[in-house]
Amino acid sequence: MNNAIVQIEGLTKHYKGAAQPAVSNLSLQISEGAVYGLLGPNGAGKSTMVMMLCGLMKPDTGSVSIFGKNVSDEGAYVRQQIGVAPQEIALFPTLTAYENLFYFGRMYGLKSSEIKESIGHYLHTFGLTDKAQKKVMTFSGGMKRRLNLIAALLHHPRLLILDEPTAGVDVQSRNMVVDFLQTLKAKGITIIYSSHFLEEAEKLCTHLAVVDEGKLVVTGTPNHVMEQHPDCRSLEDLFIKLTGKNIRD
Repeated sequence: MNNAIVQIEGLTKHYKGAAQPAVSNLSLQISEGAVYGLLGPNGAGKSTMVMMLCGLMKPDTGSVSIFGKNVSDEGAYVRQQIGVAPQEIALFPTLTAYENLFYFGRMYGLKSSEIKESIGHYLHTFGLTDKAQKKVMTFSGGMKRRLNLIAALLHHPRLLILDEPTAGVDVQSRNMVVDFLQTLKAKGITIIYSSHFLEEAEKLCTHLAVVDEGKLVVTGTPNHVMEQHPDCRSLEDLFIKLTGKNIRD
């Protein structure tokens, strides 16, 4: 893939006591400007991949390079260049929305004036301006998800990594997030998007990687992937064909 800014080579992670690896010998290249969907059922290894991409977990074998820097060796530099919205809400519940965002802005090394401008812009964008001085513990699930995303955007990252950014939220919040990600896509921001909401992936993603049991099952553009499976009429049909009908808990 041309202009690859993310290089994943032979990535493997095996948790102690687990019967099989969470991620097994997985390799991917992600090009600049792509919206890359990591799709898979529960327990497929998506969140483990995201943790290793961010440098928050070291692989047993293999490597991740972002912007030409090995994440294991230069994780601090890489984390300054990327924005991450993890699946678990990464906010301080006893602080207000504004206090949370100001903290993250400082963590990214932004000046106070830059932080205030960015906070104002994104609170307005995500319909949270009137909630700025409310403690996060009072927020609904959808409001927390939106604030979690803002925290990842404050420093205008070159790469955005999202792990289930619309999990457990209302339809309105989901639509707001997806619409916003469409605007980032139009601006050429590179996004790695882990999800099991296939209708969102169809709207957003320029490339897909279906993973199951820690292994890469198929990858390519949505059209290319669908053309490989002419018996499938939708991405959902393809997903079921590749990962099976068994319920994953």
